[in-house]
Amino acid sequence: MNLLKVENLSKEFVAERTIFGRPLKTVRAVDDVSFEIARGETLALVGESGCGKSTLGRLIMRLIEPSDGTAELSGEDISTLSGKALLSLRKRVQLVFQDPFSSLNPRMTVGQAIAEPLMLHDIVPAAERPARVRELLSAVGLSPQHMHRYPHEFSGGQRQRIVIARALASQPEFVVCDEPVSALDVSIRSQVLNLLADLQKKFGFTYLFISHDLSVVRHIADRVAVMYLGRIVEIGDTEDVFVRPRHPYSRALIASIPQPDPAGRDNMRPLEGDMPSPLNPPSGCHFHTRCAFAQELCKQDRPALVSSSGRQPAACHFQDELPLPDDLAAAAQVDPRLERLFAAFRAGSSKAIEP
Repeated sequence: MNLLKVENLSKEFVAERTIFGRPLKTVRAVDDVSFEIARGETLALVGESGCGKSTLGRLIMRLIEPSDGTAELSGEDISTLSGKALLSLRKRVQLVFQDPFSSLNPRMTVGQAIAEPLMLHDIVPAAERPARVRELLSAVGLSPQHMHRYPHEFSGGQRQRIVIARALASQPEFVVCDEPVSALDVSIRSQVLNLLADLQKKFGFTYLFISHDLSVVRHIADRVAVMYLGRIVEIGDTEDVFVRPRHPYSRALIASIPQPDPAGRDNMRPLEGDMPSPLNPPSGCHFHTRCAFAQELCKQDRPALVSSSGRQPAACHFQDELPLPDDLAAAAQVDPRLERLFAAFRAGSSKAIEP
């Protein structure tokens, strides 16, 4: 059963206005995006910086208003909510930010920060909030005594656990994780990722996991959506996208994954060129200016995101004709060093508190 359904969602920002205030130049940050997320599933959203990933996450949460399209949560159109209905949505949908330090108020103790959503949504009586805060801290692997400390007294990994505990406080149905581990080193990253996976199993959360780290995505995601210049160009099961990608952009991203063996880099074909300006995107397929397989049709017609030959949907006119590079499957493998850390924490130390 689908928890979230997004249909033709778009967002335009005004980049320049006339002296009379009329829009002169606009940026289409999200361009006619549609997808669904099943209850209890993790969908990863990947792509280069500036492709619209974070904007899409904020549109779903109604932190910014869409220019067009709809988003439904449990069958309810959340695009038109206001007042108390919108406040109720804030309880059901939570966000884990990229930078755990800037997302915590330095003047509030950890206990006050976690108790704030309990108070705003009137989830538990005031007398029971300290006990609930201690439970949440324990759930994310922190000591209940930490509730009296301030954010600056914790390491980056511990602060991210605090942010996760605060997100859990309102007992949400859906959690948007916006680059939640990009600011952490590899060992702490694996702790936080395994914590997210453990919490999903325990509470049945549904995640939209926004990331540019494909090794992390392959570890945690059930499905992957690849985004380029505001559009989703491929979406499917994680293994299908990594091992048998259908879009040239997906293949370029996977081929760019760093390999632990330097000798293997000779076979890699990283993506060349820069992303076009969103102020003046290319016609037709946005990717045709960087695609080695582009033809005249790609410059004229926008390809639809469709499934062909029973495979995952991709927005490419020639997805059935593209050869699979011999070295792509090897490039798509998870870094063994990262995988060993994941395995170690899964074995029993995923909730350990780093010094």
